[in-house]
Amino acid sequence: MNVAKLLVKSCVSVCLLAIGSEIAAAQSEGDVASVQYEGELTAKRRLFPEVGVGLRAVKRGDSDKTYVLSSQGLMVFDGKDHKLLTIGSPKGDATTSKTTSAGGTASGAPTAGQSFAEDFDVDAAGQIYVADRAANLIVEYSADGNRLKSFRVNAPLSVAALPDSEVAVATLHDPHLILVFDKNGRDIRDFGELEEVSSREDLNRYLNSGYLATDARGDIYYAFIYTPEPTVRQYDRNGYASQTIQFAEIEAFAAAQAARKEIERQERKGKQPAFKPILTAIGVVRSTGEVWIALHNRLLRFDKDGYRKATYQLYTPDGTRLDANSIVVEKDRLLIGSDSLGIFEFERPDIKLSQ
Repeated sequence: MNVAKLLVKSCVSVCLLAIGSEIAAAQSEGDVASVQYEGELTAKRRLFPEVGVGLRAVKRGDSDKTYVLSSQGLMVFDGKDHKLLTIGSPKGDATTSKTTSAGGTASGAPTAGQSFAEDFDVDAAGQIYVADRAANLIVEYSADGNRLKSFRVNAPLSVAALPDSEVAVATLHDPHLILVFDKNGRDIRDFGELEEVSSREDLNRYLNSGYLATDARGDIYYAFIYTPEPTVRQYDRNGYASQTIQFAEIEAFAAAQAARKEIERQERKGKQPAFKPILTAIGVVRSTGEVWIALHNRLLRFDKDGYRKATYQLYTPDGTRLDANSIVVEKDRLLIGSDSLGIFEFERPDIKLSQ
């Protein structure tokens, strides 16, 4: 028995030594793709308890404000999580509701409401841009919630504020992935070739739908929602592609095969496309260009060169599976939103591991 235990102990020691040697060699040779971490990630707490079912997007502004788009409207919170402002309402009525210092509401300047606010973004000055898909509009609001102007875009899905008051928009129908508009709402450039996912033109365009994100340089990140292999393309603000990030490793193979079979099935049916999202959220570290994506309750972290560094399973504080539809990456924490469960705060696991 003692001999057996000694042999097992020796084998384990040799195996651990070999693994450690491989990791050290990979690091010394710059093979960062081979050094990865996998595990579970549990939220510290829930934020903004009034936000629940119907969450669409979460953003952070340069002034320490948090912006939340949900079925309740577009809400703005200060650094202590107190609500400052609500634009629109569940019924899309024509007033802007502003929270007063006493916690009540006051009527603001008239707005059109959002008939179907799909996404929004905030620029460095605090101006808010809302993509209203049903109204075919991008609507601009001032930092205090007053409607400034709007311009027409056919079926906008996602919006991103760029330097010099430019706005990038992803749509459902345009032959390019990204349209860029100037401060007057004039279409000044378009770019981004579609992925060839389906032989049916309408189906292929639908499958190329995507979310937008940006970094501090003004680079634009296009996250494909439905492509079988989760994919993010990075462009500079003028439309030149710099890299493509794709999760196409062996553990993604089965899901990709199932997605391709579903595409083939719907091609044969010839009906209106209806697919479940594959990539459900994207967050970008604005200072570095590091990319985080969610595949429902799986969170993947990629470094600025597109190498996958970690994969996490997301859970609420009580252990409930968390399917993400929004990611905000800050210096020392993550804000992750779920359509059905609300918004949660997580520690930055990469920061924690490096300490």
